[in-house]
Amino acid sequence: MAGPSLRPHVHWAQRHRELYLRVELSDVQNPDIAITDNVLRFKAQGHGAKGDNIYEFQIEFLEPVEPKPICRVTQRQLNITVQKKESNWWERLTKQEKRPLFLAPDFDRWLDESDAEMELKEKEEEKINKMKIESRVPKDPFKHLKKGYLIMYNLVQFLGFSWIFVNMTVRLFILGKDSFYDTFHTIADMMYFCQTLALMEIMNSLIGLVRSPLIPAVVQVFGRNFILFVVIGSLEEMQSKPVVFFIFYFWSITELFRYPYYMLSCIGIEWKPLTWLRYTTWIPLYPLGGLAEAVCVVQSIPIFSETGKFSLGLPNPLNVTIQFSFLLQIYLIALFLGVFVNFRHLYKQRKQHLGPKKRKMK
Repeated sequence: MAGPSLRPHVHWAQRHRELYLRVELSDVQNPDIAITDNVLRFKAQGHGAKGDNIYEFQIEFLEPVEPKPICRVTQRQLNITVQKKESNWWERLTKQEKRPLFLAPDFDRWLDESDAEMELKEKEEEKINKMKIESRVPKDPFKHLKKGYLIMYNLVQFLGFSWIFVNMTVRLFILGKDSFYDTFHTIADMMYFCQTLALMEIMNSLIGLVRSPLIPAVVQVFGRNFILFVVIGSLEEMQSKPVVFFIFYFWSITELFRYPYYMLSCIGIEWKPLTWLRYTTWIPLYPLGGLAEAVCVVQSIPIFSETGKFSLGLPNPLNVTIQFSFLLQIYLIALFLGVFVNFRHLYKQRKQHLGPKKRKMK
């Protein structure tokens, strides 16, 4: 035979439009909260006055309420907000005149009717003042033009990198490893176009078209263009190396999710699977891309040393030549620092977009 149900201590307060319930339970698990026929029914596992048990209660409200409560769980308690159907002041919470023993006023939030009216009036005045301030801010006459430009930019980049990815994938399935050796000659023109166009990302950040930080954009764009135009593009010996395939492939996969995410953001659309991919795929792809770029630089150093290309000879009497291959060795350090800068920036963004949020239940 089941014993009597345990009831937690519940504190309540009200405003003209809302009811607040604070349930004194810590470490709440599996809360079951519903309002049917104007009766709130609560059941949950938690630690209360009677230890770790299942607690439950029900409250029949004095007047009609909305059937969708909002619940916020913290480590020490559980808060429930209930909307009244009509904005007015209740003389008590429950339909029954006698107050249940487990129910008490929440003096931390308690206000008299006159104080609550004053609070409501202050909120309305604050809202009106905010609207007045916003109306004084001049509207940007080029807002739609800027948005259209950003949508087109991200769309063009998405199509360009999609072409690169699809082309390389099809060639890989048809030719196998042989596709590694002529990747540059097949893909270079489109990659040149996309990476040259990517310089606009620096300009967009400089003039405030986007809120992205300038330094990560500069690091990524100039880092990629240095590898593409200087290390690979200027040396025919490097253009047939398999590492070129991996560099282009890692770059294109990353942009398949980045550009459509930004394009949808321009029109205020957030698709959660795309957001997750945007802020998750970089975790393996950025280190792999950085490693492929480092391998490319290491493979090019002997070639630059042998040919003397881009080396700088100082005039007499110094008669000293600064080997470009030596500068590449310094660049290797900068490359990994750049990967770290972008990794740190994207990690912060991932926490912002995908990090844990307050648990709410409607």
